[in-house]
Amino acid sequence: MKTTLSILLLCLTSKCLSNNAFGDTARIAFYNVENLFDYFKDSIKNDDAWTPRGANRWTKARYEKKQKDLFKVIAALGYEQPLAILGLCEIENKKVLQDLVRGTPLRVHNYRYIHHESADFRGIDVAMIYRPDLFEVLEHYPILLIIPPDTVSRTRDFLYVKGVLFQRDTLHLIICHFPSKFGGLMQTIDRRAFAGRLLREKTDSILLENPMANIITMGDFNDEPSDESIAVAFRSRCDTTNFQPTDMLNLMCRFEGKKGTHKFRETWSIIDQIMISKSLIKNTNGFSILEQKAHIFEPDFLLEDDKVNMGKKPFRTYIGPRYHGGFSDHLPVFVDVVSNFFVSLQK
Repeated sequence: MKTTLSILLLCLTSKCLSNNAFGDTARIAFYNVENLFDYFKDSIKNDDAWTPRGANRWTKARYEKKQKDLFKVIAALGYEQPLAILGLCEIENKKVLQDLVRGTPLRVHNYRYIHHESADFRGIDVAMIYRPDLFEVLEHYPILLIIPPDTVSRTRDFLYVKGVLFQRDTLHLIICHFPSKFGGLMQTIDRRAFAGRLLREKTDSILLENPMANIITMGDFNDEPSDESIAVAFRSRCDTTNFQPTDMLNLMCRFEGKKGTHKFRETWSIIDQIMISKSLIKNTNGFSILEQKAHIFEPDFLLEDDKVNMGKKPFRTYIGPRYHGGFSDHLPVFVDVVSNFFVSLQK
């Protein structure tokens, strides 16, 4: 994977992210960006730490570096294929998205953003940026995640987006950030299971209306593919044996126990995942996922040596309250989507 500074600059000057220069193939990705906050106090959010005088000493300079670093990741993600859609989580507000798509060189490619303010007490939400020349948005709205019996305390909502890819076929996207394990695994397992059932209700409702709907669910699920919220509550599948019309295929299963997107102490885990509906496995009319595979984006610049637990680890922005100056504590994941029309021309 070529990710040197010269390649990133090439992406800006030689149209490597230009109008579908690679034919009808595009990349769809997800990235937990680790607390993309602005540096202003919001009176209705618990964001005191993310101010210049707060616990994290989050200054304008650190914020601007974070934005530039995020741009570098997006440019590298779009080197091999044009990055049409990027789902994001740990986003504070619309301002940070506007600064990203307008205040960095991403503005050359006219990226737009979608964000709905959730009731999460920390003020971190899911969002999406996209290229309107590759993806035309038809509608979008939040899917409220209200977990009983505590219907007052709210966590981040899901984001639903419907649009047209390649000006040919409809694509449904659901971007998630499931409840964390803060407070203990067993104390929080039911919260993630509820989120999994809510996600299943949404995909079922789409497929009930159109059994051939193209659906991609992606996000930070804070669980692995074999965990209850994903395998039982959401009922995702790891293979296509006896695959049913309403089944969703988890493209990250092949990595479980082998690689990861997040590292806790010495253990890598696959908590950032992409799942697809049946039509995207092999669609003879619209588009499909290339090779039926998802990928972990792991260029050298997103990693650093793990001097305590050996091997590598994500080069993150903060380690606890200490500023570390890296990118994120997660690695991005992505799929490449190819138009069946384009594939037929190559045969």
